[in-house]
Amino acid sequence: MDAVRRIADAVLYEGHVLWPYRRSALKNRERWTFGRLHPQGHGEATTLQAQLLLETDRVARLDVTLRFLHLVERRVHRRTPAGMQPVDTLDVEGQRYLSWDEATERSIELHTQLPGAPAHESFDIPAGGEDEPLLDRHEALAGLLGRRWRALHGAIAVSGEVEEPGLVRVTVTVTNTTRWTRETSPLASTLLAAHLVLIAGDGARWVSLTDAPRRWQPAAAACVNVGTWPVLVGEPGDRSTMLAAPIVLYDYPQIAPESPGDFFDATEIDQMLVLNVLGLTEEERREVAASDPRAREIVERCAALSKEDVLRLHGTLRDPRARGGA
Repeated sequence: MDAVRRIADAVLYEGHVLWPYRRSALKNRERWTFGRLHPQGHGEATTLQAQLLLETDRVARLDVTLRFLHLVERRVHRRTPAGMQPVDTLDVEGQRYLSWDEATERSIELHTQLPGAPAHESFDIPAGGEDEPLLDRHEALAGLLGRRWRALHGAIAVSGEVEEPGLVRVTVTVTNTTRWTRETSPLASTLLAAHLVLIAGDGARWVSLTDAPRRWQPAAAACVNVGTWPVLVGEPGDRSTMLAAPIVLYDYPQIAPESPGDFFDATEIDQMLVLNVLGLTEEERREVAASDPRAREIVERCAALSKEDVLRLHGTLRDPRARGGA
């Protein structure tokens, strides 16, 4: 599952920290550009659907995990004689903190058996918040990093229909049922970078939708996927796990071996991201690092690369047919 988790994390964070995003940039400022399930009343997509084919001649266990990012409104406060005062930025012991939105991981699980009765799971994530104290070298309180998030509500539904003996058409839908009000940012009530990890048990095996066996190609072509692109993940040849991603991938995507760390663009070689970071001014790098802990890790990782490390990111071409398939 470690390999599956790394691919899923690359999908989860690519739209959050790639390029990397900066609040002051004229471009590459808008984050979370794909995989959005918007709240009700906003007028944009609220539901995704993954439709897949499961090869099984018996009732099989199905584990469904919905993963997404939940926007966190982050605001910096400076300590003053009159109390905590909201500020745009704050420097504490050489570390800069910036008021800009973050995100936190969420996951919802549903376990069922197919073919069988349809399954449904509603979920509610309450609003909340926390304050992180910012201390100076004398351990005195210099400020606060306040984080707040809004409530989210949604539902997952799973059904399975026997397509023909030994083949089940599985349909999974996810709906954001949160109600949006104009007083709040719609992103605060949106499921960001939403995707599904589907694990079949009891000997059941998923059918590749991009390279289905000839006898099942018509059934694969009839599958309707909305906002998702299902691919097999894990070791090549293993058909127990599907990733329904909000971006186009190939079966059995892998982390590029040239990637010198976690850059969240890791199904490709990371040269473009590295060059973007290295092309930033020192002040721009400080801004990126101040915006998000994961973005700070990327900046530090890029800055530590040697010339040889950067050259290894250039010019690799692989034949995906050599990877094996379902």
